[in-house]
Amino acid sequence: MSVLGTYRTGSYNVSAAEIAAHDPQTQRLFVVNGADRTVDVLDMRNPASMTRINRITIAAEVGFAANSVAVKNGIVAVAVEANPKTDPGSVAFYNAEGRLLKFLKVGALPDMITFSPDGKKVLTANEGEPSDDYKVDPEGSISIIDISKGVDALTQADVKTADFRAFTKENLPAGVRAFGPGASVAQDMEPEYITLTPDSKTAYVTVQEANAIAIVDVETATVTKLVPLGLKPHWMPENSLDVSDRDSSFALRTWTIWGMYMPDAIAGYVASDGKYYVVTANEGDSRDYPGYSEVARVATLRLDPRLYPNEAELKLPSELGRLNVTNATGDLDGDGDIDMLHVFGARSFSIWDANAAMVYDSKNDIERLQLTDYIGLHNLAHTSNTADDRSDDKGPEPEAITTGTIRGKTYAFIGNERQGNIMIYDVTDPKAVRFASQWWNRNPGAATNTAAAGDLGPEGILFIPASESPNGQPLIVVANEISGTTTVWQVN
Repeated sequence: MSVLGTYRTGSYNVSAAEIAAHDPQTQRLFVVNGADRTVDVLDMRNPASMTRINRITIAAEVGFAANSVAVKNGIVAVAVEANPKTDPGSVAFYNAEGRLLKFLKVGALPDMITFSPDGKKVLTANEGEPSDDYKVDPEGSISIIDISKGVDALTQADVKTADFRAFTKENLPAGVRAFGPGASVAQDMEPEYITLTPDSKTAYVTVQEANAIAIVDVETATVTKLVPLGLKPHWMPENSLDVSDRDSSFALRTWTIWGMYMPDAIAGYVASDGKYYVVTANEGDSRDYPGYSEVARVATLRLDPRLYPNEAELKLPSELGRLNVTNATGDLDGDGDIDMLHVFGARSFSIWDANAAMVYDSKNDIERLQLTDYIGLHNLAHTSNTADDRSDDKGPEPEAITTGTIRGKTYAFIGNERQGNIMIYDVTDPKAVRFASQWWNRNPGAATNTAAAGDLGPEGILFIPASESPNGQPLIVVANEISGTTTVWQVN
């Protein structure tokens, strides 16, 4: 890949570029600017010299701040959170010129928005995060808006809600995490990201903190299945990882710990076998609020002496002691000590079939391949250039993922939030996945709070096929929340 151009907001570490959407009719990019609670409209007819030509400001009656944006057929849909975030949010519809056409209420904290492939529906993942003191905890849900009659004709009755109320602690599938203080299962489910099948009938939704994928029937707005994603055995050599930021080395080792996949972004594609698959970026996330937190370092926990007889050694800072794990699960026999250490995220991307059964996982590739191009620059943070800084906490942190087809082959593009690199895999055949290359637009020799540092913290990634791009070549657009930059890459 090669960089064609970058738009810089000039804002650092305030989420000034989060999610980007492309309108092929006008060759405009719509980029969520969390710092200003707006959507920046960029002219990308010439990606080498992008300029901001407009800005969508969220009106007070619509809501507080833009979280996500999607574009289809000249309509711009924006997911808007309320103030406070625990109140119902909104979906606002604009034309490409930024004029508000209509807005409707949806669930609390709509954090991701997408159009169905046929353009007839708009879906939001309503995360429903609790308040910081955990005294108010709205239910998570998926809102489905029927826009088939046109945006001007929309009423609140066109909004359907797929919720999780059918699930209780008694019938919850084993392995789905639900343990928030005083919370029902519906309150504990926090949908994160959505992708849909090509026929627009089925949605796959990551429920990150629950370590699950929800399968949704779009027409009936029903969660038909809630699938636990299981645990990654890091005691297997192919799943080795670096768990310490105090070991003075980049040491991929095996440990008696289990990774919770906990995916953030999800995308779908039809493979060479004609079947539909989804790909996930297995970032990991925790319930971590002033009112309640599940995060603990291994050194602070009491481990089962039978299963971890060398507990004292394991708790050294250069061993497992610094690793962040959950204290909410892992005590299998209820005796107060930890029998299984559960780690946030899997430091990988995965491919799942239509039933959300795993077909492929990249194992330790993301960390291992840092040794190819980033020697001495492993597991950086997105706000510093200190090597090994993130080894104790989710490593490179795969955050963003999308797929695109080029010359008959389908590729997955994965953005690692902390390391800042973009990895490319040929996923045409999910049973014969091939690493293609990795790229970054980061200068680790420059201070991270300067423009010279380049792109930091890829949050959203977008594929533009050659048929829709301004220069007739396939493009990748990356919105980087730490550097506040939006960068257009050409896929050569």
